[in-house]
Parts: sequence; structure tokens; C-alpha cells
Amino acid sequence: MASGITTVVTVEIQGQQFPIRTSLDAAYVQRLAAHVDDQIQKVSRSAPTADTLSLAILAALNVTDEFFRARDDHDEAHSTLAERAMALEHLVDEALAHGSSSVE
Repeated sequence: MASGITTVVTVEIQGQQFPIRTSLDAAYVQRLAAHVDDQIQKVSRSAPTADTLSLAILAALNVTDEFFRARDDHDEAHSTLAERAMALEHLVDEALAHGSSSVE
């Protein structure tokens, strides 16, 4: 995603344009901005009288919640996979141990 070359990508959030200096792919930065804009729009439907800063903070909390949940799901899946790999390794070790004792 990162090219190493810094460029300026202009994104639009809540009708305002923001120039973002980045080494990330422009399309990716646009996707990030669209996600932030979507989150702010969702929050504004729930709290239509909130000011822009409050909407941004609530949207940031929602995005952080998404991130934490995804990270926790990833950690849980990784842990489960590691446990299954260890169980399989144990089974293989047992099979090899029984196989080698029957050969002797």
C-alpha cells in the first residue's frame, strides 16, 4: 500500500476538503476518508443536533470500536489456530512414538 513517495491526496469528509500528505495509495486514502465520512453520517442521524466536533469524536469512537473488535477476533482466531496446531503436533508426536516402538 505504501509506495515510499509522498503525495498529497485531497479527500472530502462532511462536504469539506482535506489535503492529506501521504505515501499510501491515493485510492486507499479515499477509501479511508469515505469510511470516516460514512461513520460521521451514521452518528449524525443518531444525534442530529450535535456539533461537528462531537460528531467527529463519536465517529472516532465507532471506528475504534470496529478496530478493537476486529483485533480481538483476529487474536482469538490466531489463538484457536495455535491451539489446534499444538494438538495436531501432539497427535503426530504420539503417532510417531507408537510407530517407532512397534518397529523396534
